[in-house]
Amino acid sequence: MMDQMERYFELKKLKKEIDDELSSLRLEMIGHLTAENAVRMEHGEYEARIVVQNRKEYDDELLYKALPDPEVWKLLSKADSGKIASLIKLGVLSEEGISHTYETRRTELLIVNRK
Repeated sequence: MMDQMERYFELKKLKKEIDDELSSLRLEMIGHLTAENAVRMEHGEYEARIVVQNRKEYDDELLYKALPDPEVWKLLSKADSGKIASLIKLGVLSEEGISHTYETRRTELLIVNRK
């Protein structure tokens, strides 16, 4: 058990170092691609690209107040983007009716692949 604890501790420490270096490299690469006004770049057998995602972060209280029927909250119990999208598709909620209940956050994902 002592060997396992020691190995676990060492691996956890190594994981933190790797995560820190990955984060630093990610920031550098996104900065470089942004400076070049590019979303995709190739170098040798590697390709890097930025994928932009827009995520809606809902405010539970504002969403609850915007619901046409408080019973709908039982279906949600908390703001869940997937459930909200389904309720919009079903016509239970309208996009216009809840437009003030969320902020849109832009997230840049870096994807690096070997060709």
